[in-house]
Amino acid sequence: MAVSGPVEPGPPAAAAAPSPAPARAPAPEDLFRPISAEDEEQQPTEIESLCMNCYRNGTTRLLLTKIPFFREIIVSSFSCEHCGWNDTEIQSAGRIQDQGVRYILTVRAQEDMNREVVKTDSATTRIPELDFEIPAFSQKGVLTTVEGLISRAVSGLEQDQPARRANEKAVAERIDEFIVKLKELKQVASPFTLIIDDPSGNSFVENPHAPQKDHALMITHYNRTLQQEEMLGLQAEAPPEEKPEEEDLRNEVLQFNTNCPECNAPAQTNMKLVKSGGAVEPLGTKITFHITDPLDLTRDVLKSETCSVEIPELEFELGMAILGGKFTTLEGLLKDIQELVTKNPFTLGDSSNPGQVEKLQEFSWKLDQILQGNMKAHFIMNDPAGNSYFQNVYAPEDDPQMKVEHYKRTFDQNEELGLNDMKTEGYETGLAPQR
Repeated sequence: MAVSGPVEPGPPAAAAAPSPAPARAPAPEDLFRPISAEDEEQQPTEIESLCMNCYRNGTTRLLLTKIPFFREIIVSSFSCEHCGWNDTEIQSAGRIQDQGVRYILTVRAQEDMNREVVKTDSATTRIPELDFEIPAFSQKGVLTTVEGLISRAVSGLEQDQPARRANEKAVAERIDEFIVKLKELKQVASPFTLIIDDPSGNSFVENPHAPQKDHALMITHYNRTLQQEEMLGLQAEAPPEEKPEEEDLRNEVLQFNTNCPECNAPAQTNMKLVKSGGAVEPLGTKITFHITDPLDLTRDVLKSETCSVEIPELEFELGMAILGGKFTTLEGLLKDIQELVTKNPFTLGDSSNPGQVEKLQEFSWKLDQILQGNMKAHFIMNDPAGNSYFQNVYAPEDDPQMKVEHYKRTFDQNEELGLNDMKTEGYETGLAPQR
């Protein structure tokens, strides 16, 4: 971003002032505060920096903030009072996620145009109906709306139109026609599809119906390809044949000195590397549990990353990969869900509307009633990989409150698990070394 530049030193008088007592270094959670119009202490930091348009000094403003349904971000803006140049950008302050993410939004009404969107610079944006694509790293990251994304694309296309009309009139006319089509999308005369594909996993599209399921938005998490890893600057893993030392360790028992946790006497700990047994089961698993008693909340729950959660009485659905994999109790999982939903900044402060606030308050109240044992509800775990578990206290007998179903996965579920392109038979063919 063309806003970097030297920061001017303070006035000489500042050096003569007595040194204040060393301040406590702010904790990371103090730096990135949730977005809120009511937080008066959350103010942007202003830095004098060089304007790359007129080469005089302008002002850069940085705001470090946190979106609970997303993650930590840095919002920056630059303005120059001399030439009027301004620029805005958003950057992820967190790490690149373990998986990429793809959002597919079907825009059907004007309300969908107002959805908040976080688009990082590594994200690709597509509108299939117009065969339109904004490649990765062709734009800076931005915090905007669906309408803002389209307006940004229109501005980008219009920017060089005067030069095109002078030199390439036919090309300019075709671009003008396409700009008209983009502007018509903002009227939502007919539904269209917006796809944001981000291999870094740091983009985000708002669900205005939270905590209810958003039927217009489909979220898919996927493993990055080698090309995407290289595009993000991530070091690719070395081929297995280049890591023989790791294979040797699998057949050895390692020993290291430690102390006994009971008597503190010197002892030895033996350790052996083993392979994880997290294979995808032949069938998916759906577990439906009826919560009728406070003691039900103490049951153990293993929720894998591929498991989605549904509570029909609350009209709530939690997609796979959200909250990650967890081994906890039913009470612990419900509290994690409550914390995730009730801290959504798009339903708080100036980003909210009365209808959203009321739905959120009603959801939180009903969930409290379930946690206190005052409300019966059904808790549904749907895991296409079949790797989730809910404790049966009546084992080996059937649990009268629990129903376990095994089902054949759909094509889309296999696609999300990466199984459609996986070859499980005859893969040895053609792998023999060439002589």
